[in-house]
Amino acid sequence: MIRTLFAAICLCMPLKAFAECGTVPEPVVSLSFDSRYAEDDVSRSQIDIEAEEEAKQALKALDDFVSLMTTRTDSAMGAGDTAQAACIMSALAEWAQANALSQLGTETVELTVGSRLAALALVAAQVAPASNAADLAAVQAWLARRMDEQMVFWETAPNGAASGNLRAWAALAAAATSLLTQDQITRGWAAWSLNYVACTAAPDGSLPQEMRRKHLALRYQVHAITPMVVTAALLERQGMSVMSRCTRALDRIVDFTLTDLANGGTSSAAIAGAQQTLGSGISALEDFQLSWAEAWLALRANPELEAIVAGRRPLRYSKLGGDQTRIWGQ
Repeated sequence: MIRTLFAAICLCMPLKAFAECGTVPEPVVSLSFDSRYAEDDVSRSQIDIEAEEEAKQALKALDDFVSLMTTRTDSAMGAGDTAQAACIMSALAEWAQANALSQLGTETVELTVGSRLAALALVAAQVAPASNAADLAAVQAWLARRMDEQMVFWETAPNGAASGNLRAWAALAAAATSLLTQDQITRGWAAWSLNYVACTAAPDGSLPQEMRRKHLALRYQVHAITPMVVTAALLERQGMSVMSRCTRALDRIVDFTLTDLANGGTSSAAIAGAQQTLGSGISALEDFQLSWAEAWLALRANPELEAIVAGRRPLRYSKLGGDQTRIWGQ
């Protein structure tokens, strides 16, 4: 399904429909907040409640926009509504013309913006065929600028973060942007960054950076494989396979995660030295935490995983561009 994202909606949007798009939320140009974790906690497992609330408030306008765009994209793509699809790109173009997210005030923002860029790029890729040339060009140039900045940032990012889930989300943003722009450098950086994270996996498939998170280790393992799997699937569809890298690291990572979820987090608990908050296993996961399964099933037949998600479909996650069951054709 992803290979035909650009062909999913015909180029037949009437011009008068642009006047019917409605109000676009105010673009977020500047963004600044600090880490939500306790300052003296090197494991990044202890949440500072006040800092977390400040981060949520700072991100609210951006996250609301991401949610709105993915909800509208699911609606438009599901109904084949070309006018609505063009409106979505028009809204993205307004953010592009305002140079949204160009002023990132803290290292924490630089570290965490990748997942939002990924979502918006995946939305743009889906609605691109229904868009006018000017809107599409503006959004392509805007996302390319943001990814150029991300690629520079991550090459000097803090050592721990550089091999963890946030780097994986930045890789997804790059893979999604390259889907829209067809830029080979961005695509290559996505593959490099995915491999950089995946190749740190222990022989059993656990991710060392996430296993440092004490009681949150398994939760962050799940959080990491979400962008990793979707990035791998996007790259595969763009002719750049990463599945065999580092003795099939991604297979090992997924296998460890599913096995540990089935076993109530015993392996993560043993590695991290703390009982896991996902100790009740797969039943404790929310549907969005399994949204990566659709991309994985497009890559690998897995009857066990299919049985887990069959009753939860459609699986939707705004940071992955919306309804994964629809996107990956499950």
